[in-house]
Amino acid sequence: MKKSFGPRTLIYPTPVWVIGTYDKAGKSNVMTIAWGGLCCSKPPCVAISIRKATYTYGNIIERKAFTVNVPSEAYAKESDYFGMVSGKDTDKFAAAGLTPAKSGLVDAPYVKEFPLILECKVINIIEIGLHTQFIGEIIDVKAEESVLNEKGFPDIEKVKPILFSPEMRAYYKVGGYLGEAFSIGKALQSLRS
Repeated sequence: MKKSFGPRTLIYPTPVWVIGTYDKAGKSNVMTIAWGGLCCSKPPCVAISIRKATYTYGNIIERKAFTVNVPSEAYAKESDYFGMVSGKDTDKFAAAGLTPAKSGLVDAPYVKEFPLILECKVINIIEIGLHTQFIGEIIDVKAEESVLNEKGFPDIEKVKPILFSPEMRAYYKVGGYLGEAFSIGKALQSLRS
């Protein structure tokens, strides 16, 4: 029997992403979010949802660009901190001892030390309620060579992204490999034929 929880922000996995932006004066800023995910394959896009009250919201409205920075487990403390203070009052990069890097493709900085970066330009803005959703077309994906697999793509077990449990307000790490997508289900497919 299943227990009903009613309408809540309760789903897994929820990513921990750090969104990079510039303010009007060109100051680098970062903010941690958990409301985000892929939303289109052609063109490749991500959706992120942010409250209007945040400094990052104004930066994205102003610059029409952002980066999605995927922190590894090693940067859990810094990622948590980025969601605790406002960039309006604090230079978060300096406080965390991390380096802002200028994207050559979009008007937003990224975190140099993080293993996986998506550079995005805003193509749609949707008012939802408490949050505004920004659809960003992925202009480029950058990954540290140290996190690439034998096929040359980022390996989730090497990136070691952080997961967030919204209702528990806790961070987790990724578990192990289960099998190849669009392949492990073939055994059931052949049984049904």
